[in-house]
Amino acid sequence: MKYYSILLLFIHLSCTNKKDEKDAKGFQTEQQKVIVVQPLGNFKLNQAEKVFKQIKTINSNVVLRQNISFPSNSFYDPRNRYRADSIIKNLKKSIGKDSVIVGLSHFDISTTKSGIKDWGVMGLGYRPGRACVVSDFRLSVKNKNQQFYKLILHELGHTAGLPHCKVKTCLMRDAEGRNPLDQEKSFCRECKSFLKSKGWQLI
Repeated sequence: MKYYSILLLFIHLSCTNKKDEKDAKGFQTEQQKVIVVQPLGNFKLNQAEKVFKQIKTINSNVVLRQNISFPSNSFYDPRNRYRADSIIKNLKKSIGKDSVIVGLSHFDISTTKSGIKDWGVMGLGYRPGRACVVSDFRLSVKNKNQQFYKLILHELGHTAGLPHCKVKTCLMRDAEGRNPLDQEKSFCRECKSFLKSKGWQLI
């Protein structure tokens, strides 16, 4: 009888702990993955270091790697730019399961979208996934640094599992072929709650 009582107590505590692992919205809380920052080609070191420091504010487990060349199979000669999907496929091979990697590029990048073989994009990230890539090529010269970090957060949001958001001021808004980054302020309440459940340190 004593053994039976202890077993019931253990089961009760186990169930209680599982409930505590969900946030107010019911999302299952997780430990955030290590974020690997990977500069590509001639991406400037000082910009990569700035990105590293910015990401560190939302995740202390961030690593900045040295520059590497673009994957040889990612260059699209007809448009003189790089294929984002090919870059992502190569980047994810260089990390473990506990990590997500973001490639940084000054060169233009593209992917296949809406029946168009080579559609220029600011960034691309699989949802969910372990790799994404961003480029500052199409960003506003005036607000490039601020826009670039917003773009990184957007693509990392996709890797965490977030879809595009209908809230116009949310960082997960769909660009729809334009650049609305100056209109985006932060993650909306729903997107923020989801990312917090993934371990993101958001205020």
